[in-house]
Amino acid sequence: MISISLCMIVKNEEETLERCLESVGDLVDEIIIVDTGSTDRTVEIASRYTPHVFHFEWVDDFSQVRNFSFSKATKDYIFWLDADDTLLPDDQLKMQRLKQTLDPVLDAVSMDYHIAFDQYGNVITSSRRFRLVKRSKHYQWRGAVHEMLAVTGNALDSDIVVTHRKERQVTDRNLNIYEKLLRQGKPFTPQDQFHYARELHQRKRYEEAAEYYLKFVNDPNNTAENKIYAYQQLADCYHMLGDTEKELSSTFQTFLFDIPRPECCCRLGFYFLKKNAYRQAIFWYKLAIDFPLEKNSWAIVNNTSRSILPHIQLGLCYYQIGEYEESYRHNKIALTYMPDDKDILNNILVLEDLLHKHK
Repeated sequence: MISISLCMIVKNEEETLERCLESVGDLVDEIIIVDTGSTDRTVEIASRYTPHVFHFEWVDDFSQVRNFSFSKATKDYIFWLDADDTLLPDDQLKMQRLKQTLDPVLDAVSMDYHIAFDQYGNVITSSRRFRLVKRSKHYQWRGAVHEMLAVTGNALDSDIVVTHRKERQVTDRNLNIYEKLLRQGKPFTPQDQFHYARELHQRKRYEEAAEYYLKFVNDPNNTAENKIYAYQQLADCYHMLGDTEKELSSTFQTFLFDIPRPECCCRLGFYFLKKNAYRQAIFWYKLAIDFPLEKNSWAIVNNTSRSILPHIQLGLCYYQIGEYEESYRHNKIALTYMPDDKDILNNILVLEDLLHKHK
């Protein structure tokens, strides 16, 4: 059985750190925690779980801290988490089995990452990341912000899910680091361009975000998956700016790299819905639902676009063209995702009355 070092970097995480460590403490053989200047009870909480609490002066560079934490590990493999991550009970069992059965020939293990949830607990956004890596490979983190672990070698895509349970509000910390680098004249890597664009996008600075998404997609070394996601985000920026022509053009660019993704199908569906072209809208929303689920996908996935959103919109479209049974069916499916939504419940009552009258 392999041995595992858990490596974490923290700052002012008293609200979430204990929950995280409770979920994985029995699964690892060593806990390394690096604090970058907490002023709350974070260090006190960390010290209850491990004697290996280190202090690192914050220098606006996440990779430096991550690499420092990895340098302190002594076990066969390194497992990394953030303080607002956790393993749910089923995933704890999967992690225990993985620890007992992992072939040491493997250099790295990826896990699903459930990033954001709606009020009903449905996963809105997910992706996949390398979480467990062989210490002897000396993998390094790269990038000052939204750092990435550079992994090569033999890898396993596991079915373990790391669940993100964010408690604090989004701050301008990452944005400020990027803008400091720009003021210093530091060159941006494609990774920096992409994540800076996302920071700008999140703060509704759409024109600036579009500029950096375009720089990113024009890099010849980008993967098709990265370009698809960036064009999707670019389309959203143009939508918010009211530039329909560029919104559609960016959406169609994604078709050069793969079959239409649900996010793009829903965007086109909405375009036709606004024009009252309901049958065209139905075509695209149905395509979003029918998109084949990819096991262990490394894409950043908007799960809403392949579940609740198209079903809600199909309920509306079918209602508008008088196909009440189909409208009812899609509203009922939408209700499984949002069981107490007043609008959906009202739609169902109206449709039940219409269907009764048409019998």
